[in-house]
Amino acid sequence: MDEHRVGLKPILRKVRARKGQQPIAYVKHKYEWTWVYGFVRPATGETFWLILPETNTEVMNIALQQFADDVRASETNRVLLVLDRAGWHMSEELRVPVGIHLKFLPPYSPELQPAEKLWLPLDEPLVNKSCKKIEEVEEILSKRCCFLLTQQERLQSLTHFYWWTHYS
Repeated sequence: MDEHRVGLKPILRKVRARKGQQPIAYVKHKYEWTWVYGFVRPATGETFWLILPETNTEVMNIALQQFADDVRASETNRVLLVLDRAGWHMSEELRVPVGIHLKFLPPYSPELQPAEKLWLPLDEPLVNKSCKKIEEVEEILSKRCCFLLTQQERLQSLTHFYWWTHYS
């Protein structure tokens, strides 16, 4: 599980141009953000997505409860979530639903987080594009999340690390 900030400030990547011409990418720097909460089961590529307005302990509680409800976490159906050490992940005010168990990664180790690999395919429709309103970004993200729900094999290939098998 991880969160990803996306907003009106564009995601810039390589831009093609004819030889001898200056490449152009239109950018309007606006600092308004939304957050995508991504949950992935690396062994299968199954995902669960939430688009929420911010990140803090209160919103994390909502995200955890929504996820727990979706996967029907319970005393008999347990789920292990691997998280980084963001402040809202480790807060004493965090309410972890029954059946959800948290495992924290070592500090400064995003390369060990399978969910970090979700952001590249998620960002694809937003690359080098400029939106005027955050609602436009959220609409694009919503459609992209729905599409990625059907891309389990692709997401499995990105997130299922060879050493991850005993956590699947």
